[in-house]
Amino acid sequence: MEALIALLIGVLTMCGVYLSLRNRTFSVVLGLTFLSYAVNLFLFAMGRLTIGAPPILDNSATNYADPLPQALVLTAIVISFAMTAYVIVLALKSRADLGNDHVDGKEDD
Repeated sequence: MEALIALLIGVLTMCGVYLSLRNRTFSVVLGLTFLSYAVNLFLFAMGRLTIGAPPILDNSATNYADPLPQALVLTAIVISFAMTAYVIVLALKSRADLGNDHVDGKEDD
């Protein structure tokens, strides 16, 4: 299971970097989204989740789940949603001003 999660994080990171280096704004936005998914999975996997364990430590629990990675992932999801919305608005404004959706604002020859 760990190999599958590591492979998935690697593929998402690879796709995110590839799409972020493209010359169209939609590809860049999609690449940043894939990178944020990869980071969220990485943070979630680092929490060493335990099945059936209580999320809060009490006197009788010897094995408990760590709530910090879950809180970090929840915060990262909210931040990545806001970042994606902001970048999409910037891309639409750039397309309206320049007439194309290239990152540098110039048409291909």
